[in-house]
Amino acid sequence: MTETHMLKTPDVTLAYDVRGPMPPTDGRPVLMMVGAPMDASGFTTLASHFADRTVVTYDPRGLGRSTRHDGSLVNTPEQNAEDIHQIITELGAGPVELFGSSGGAVSGLELVATHPEDVALLVAHEPPLTPLLPDADKVKAATDRIHSIYMEKGWGHGMAAFIGMTEWKGEITDEYLASPPPDPAAFGMPTEDDGSRDDPLLSGVSDEVTDKVPDLEAVKAAPTRVVIAVGEESEGLMTGRTSVAVAEALGQDAVVFPSNHGGFLGGEFGQMGKPEEFATKLREVLGG
Repeated sequence: MTETHMLKTPDVTLAYDVRGPMPPTDGRPVLMMVGAPMDASGFTTLASHFADRTVVTYDPRGLGRSTRHDGSLVNTPEQNAEDIHQIITELGAGPVELFGSSGGAVSGLELVATHPEDVALLVAHEPPLTPLLPDADKVKAATDRIHSIYMEKGWGHGMAAFIGMTEWKGEITDEYLASPPPDPAAFGMPTEDDGSRDDPLLSGVSDEVTDKVPDLEAVKAAPTRVVIAVGEESEGLMTGRTSVAVAEALGQDAVVFPSNHGGFLGGEFGQMGKPEEFATKLREVLGG
């Protein structure tokens, strides 16, 4: 059974879902799953593999069912971490076990740095913290180019450029930056411009999530057990490289998970990873 709740603050109304009894009756902590800019709908399949646990998901501010009242469109890891903290506090659920993927992994690291009492175990899956890369300046240039293409030509062209960057293996080169962007039709995406410019991934409003590195010294000092996870198919790709870099900065090795950046997806957003295998690995890392 899933119960949806709305947590209202002066800045935002946060939608979050609770699957299972609250408080948990199995003696295990709440398992929270967070993404960014992905909302709770992306965890439908993964959560289904943890029907024996109390699982909490949420929509980050301004996404899905969560509405902002702060007059801003910008997303930051500090905001996301504070919102997650508010939900954990509202539920009286801390410390939780937290699985964060992509920007949600950055949110999780920020939460551990600022509210370490909230999280007993963090599995940070492919945090895209590009400033830690040796080619960070060229990654920034490639990201800026994506934003420009999106603003000039619309969603299909912007997303094709984004996919092209995420599928590039190795460091970003001058040759890559000088090459023409991919054709959206090659990815089955629209070539026409629908006029919208509000995509949280392509418009630049979420850049701080990838550009601002949480206080990793505070993360290391926290009592939280932190695991950096990387997809087996992500070796050499952007988020694979950032995962390794974050793990090294924390003095550990990244733990290899099945599939890729969306390895837990079971058809959400038209993407299919290896959700059953992914869930098995996650359960192993969580300790059962």
